[in-house]
Amino acid sequence: MSRERDENLGYLYGLVAVAAFAVTLPATRAAVRALDPVFVGLGRAIGAALLGAIFLLATRARLPTRSEAKGLVIVAAGVVVGFPLFTALAMRWVDASHGGVVLGLLPLATAAAGVLLSGERPSARFWVLALAGTALVAGYSLTRAGGSLHLADLALFAAIASAGIGYAEGARLSRTLGGLQVISWALLLSVPFLIVPVVLSAPATVDVPLGSWLGFLYVMVVSQFLGFVPWYRGLALGGIAKVGQTQLLQPMLTIGASALLLGESADRLTWIVAALVLAVVALGRTARVTVAQGAARADPDAR
Repeated sequence: MSRERDENLGYLYGLVAVAAFAVTLPATRAAVRALDPVFVGLGRAIGAALLGAIFLLATRARLPTRSEAKGLVIVAAGVVVGFPLFTALAMRWVDASHGGVVLGLLPLATAAAGVLLSGERPSARFWVLALAGTALVAGYSLTRAGGSLHLADLALFAAIASAGIGYAEGARLSRTLGGLQVISWALLLSVPFLIVPVVLSAPATVDVPLGSWLGFLYVMVVSQFLGFVPWYRGLALGGIAKVGQTQLLQPMLTIGASALLLGESADRLTWIVAALVLAVVALGRTARVTVAQGAARADPDAR
């Protein structure tokens, strides 16, 4: 399979994953309206771990090596604990559409983590475009907060850093494990540390509005498990930095999902920023990204 075809398939898988992840913030906001953010942020991993265990047993997956296990701890800290918890906290304070635009910083965080963990070397053009997108999102956040960052923005920035590291390390591990095994093992490794806080923050009764339970179900099944199937495969095929730029489409998709599912209305500035970010990702597709000598190319079909 040619490199160009790999990249095109990588972008396709990335777009499918981003479409799934774009609903995460609206679903989380719906969930935390009646459920504790800690329960939503960490409890979603408990249910997803059951799906992961079924997959691993059904495929008779091998145990991770000691080196892989160390990487899985990083993945778990980033995408099983950090990102879900910080976004759940943020959704208590701001609209999902606001959070969606701030998460436009994710591609830069993912690219930077790819440099550190996977030997990728984006060109100067790539970094200029990534920084331009970052500046748009940061300016938007400051404008919305009256010149100073809200606690929700700080939580979202922590979520971005967590996800960037988790995405890049997960893509690196998929060279030997395969993407679905990566998220499945990361979830299982996390469960013993999540049970106590999840139980303590669980609702006293199941008599919670249906919308909150549906939001929780979405982030548990899709955001925490199924979405990673096309995501890690796309990163492995097309490269972490380049395919990671598809995340710049997420703000616009999240705004649309927020309006459809929550009745939120995005103003003109929000749409303008989202459109400009969309233009940045389109230009980012043409930027060159190389892999440092000695860094192995990911094998997307690893099992």
